[in-house]
Amino acid sequence: MAFVKYKELTHYFNFFKEIDYVDCPSYIKDYIVYNERVLAVYKTHRDHGVFTNRKIILFDQRGIGNIKEITTIPYSSITAASIRFKETSVDIAFNLNSGYPLRLKFIRLNPEGKKRLRLLYTNIQKELINKD
Repeated sequence: MAFVKYKELTHYFNFFKEIDYVDCPSYIKDYIVYNERVLAVYKTHRDHGVFTNRKIILFDQRGIGNIKEITTIPYSSITAASIRFKETSVDIAFNLNSGYPLRLKFIRLNPEGKKRLRLLYTNIQKELINKD
């Protein structure tokens, strides 16, 4: 019998648009706690990814039955992170202390969008370094 320990924590997200926090649906704002600062919010057609100074919150909305899966990843659970720049997209990968990988893809980016992701990644790195 074989087991696959390193399966994906969530399916792939193809975020294509950054939105202002004030424009987020109200249910997203319920997951931001006092003294938490929102760094960025990205969306797909249905899903959202919220990056704060403490954690990543992924809102995965599935079609039939309007099922929402909400995954919270505190930065304290991230052991390694990487960013990969491609022509019009950026991939950010995290390894969690549970052994699970998490990969987020940002598509249809212009140079300004890539710059904003680089700054977001840098802010996340600062939080990872300060977690100790």
